[in-house]
Amino acid sequence: MKDSNCIFCRIANGEIPSTTLYEDEDFRVILDLGPATRGHALLLPKEHYKDLFDLEDEVAAKALVRAKRIAGRLQAALGADGMNLVQNNGEAAGQTVFHFHMHLIPRYQNDHAGILWEPGSTTPEDMEEVRRLVEGQ
Repeated sequence: MKDSNCIFCRIANGEIPSTTLYEDEDFRVILDLGPATRGHALLLPKEHYKDLFDLEDEVAAKALVRAKRIAGRLQAALGADGMNLVQNNGEAAGQTVFHFHMHLIPRYQNDHAGILWEPGSTTPEDMEEVRRLVEGQ
């Protein structure tokens, strides 16, 4: 299913021009117009899925394989020192376009892309409570 009101559906299906790095029957990988670093790309499925939890398992598996392949090519071609694969779900997690997508972000020493976070702390009791809650699902 495609959503005619979804900008990522329209880009993924070629209705809106983009700089395409890769395309097959299921996905299009484009360069991000607001990149975190040089070579920042987006992997977009051609079908509409709101987020990871809306995605069919088969499509999720294909997405990761495609992301691995293209991220490796980006890293090698650009001489990047590392690579972030980022996938946000929900507004609180930073999702701004509600069409599943993955960010492929080449990383360079001292690039200041700001994707990392400060580690917090926890307790054994809290970890056990989380484990019990998840196990009960």
